[in-house]
Amino acid sequence: MERGSTFLVAPAVTIALLTSISISSAAPSDEILAAAKKEGRLTVMALPRDWCQYGRIIDAFKAKYGLAVDELKPDAASSEELDAIRAARDNGDPEAPDVIDIGLSFAPSAKAEGLMQPYKVSAWATIPGEAKDAEGYWYGDYYGLLAFEVNADRVSRLPTDWADLTAPEYKGSVGISGALGSNHAVQSVIGAGLSLTNGKIDEAAERGLDFFADLNRRGNFVPIVGSTRSVLDGRTPILIRWDYLALADREAHKDKARIEVVWPRTGLVAGIYVQAISAYARHPNAARLWMEHLYSDDGQLALLGGHCNPIRFDSLLREGKVPASLQERLPKLKDEKSRVRPVFPTAKEQDRAREIILKGWDGIVGVTIECMPPEEADPLPMSLNEQPTLLCAAVQ
Repeated sequence: MERGSTFLVAPAVTIALLTSISISSAAPSDEILAAAKKEGRLTVMALPRDWCQYGRIIDAFKAKYGLAVDELKPDAASSEELDAIRAARDNGDPEAPDVIDIGLSFAPSAKAEGLMQPYKVSAWATIPGEAKDAEGYWYGDYYGLLAFEVNADRVSRLPTDWADLTAPEYKGSVGISGALGSNHAVQSVIGAGLSLTNGKIDEAAERGLDFFADLNRRGNFVPIVGSTRSVLDGRTPILIRWDYLALADREAHKDKARIEVVWPRTGLVAGIYVQAISAYARHPNAARLWMEHLYSDDGQLALLGGHCNPIRFDSLLREGKVPASLQERLPKLKDEKSRVRPVFPTAKEQDRAREIILKGWDGIVGVTIECMPPEEADPLPMSLNEQPTLLCAAVQ
């Protein structure tokens, strides 16, 4: 991962505890538990209760530890979370989160700016190395996989991989649910490129542009920011989007359309969301306790039940802790050895790909992706965790 090189010192309010409590992978100590209960509450932000089962997770935390939880701005974007920490730093603003849930691309710069403090949860060793900061300033909690959301009432044969999308039968059918330059669009191009290059991330952006140029020449690409509505009404009966959105659509709209979720056989891309503790947390021990709760087996399985892929999934699967009912929702999970392995592009790799895509799209692909009107855009929390200047006004 791309990391800041500056060593960051925690604010004075937490130095005493940081000197007495190791940030190693030890389980939360009685000292942390007692200190958290003395603090009495936790402040979270950008955690909608109907997203990833966060409501259930928050309620379980309150019941287990007896702490109050203040839930600020559930629909806030990653940039707003970081702005709130800056306000706490500059103005002592009490309306600031103790913990944050942000897109991976925001994490390295936030660390470098001194907005985070380190803490390694007891499950640290089971978090993949590419999904965490080595010093414990931030670490992935869950991720989405790019999939094809298909309206099977309008598409007779399901595509199984990126190459299938170029078939003549899919003319005027394939869309993406992100504006050019958004994380979603960038990852879509990367996924197509990985499929064409047999997983070579350094070549993925260029080859992905070639793929979308071919898709456009064939008339298969629909140049709009697709949404649930465009899937249902047939404007984009095949939509490239995060699986947590597609799976939610499959459940929510089963009376309107037969929606199928297909994970490509190659070029399976994961988009990570990371957790961190604010460097200016008013309740730092409650924040550590919250992290232990999120990364516990129960917390990770709760995320999975809410369609968000938990970062510790492989570890839980190996240990036989993933119920069959949850395995059935996801790609090829019953056979651990043959399961499709996702690629986790780092923040640095995403930034490089974004630059290539923004510079090359017009000349190579040659089509403008139009924004949907506000009433048709998906008002979903994860859609807000994007680069704000690159999004359609409808979904900012």
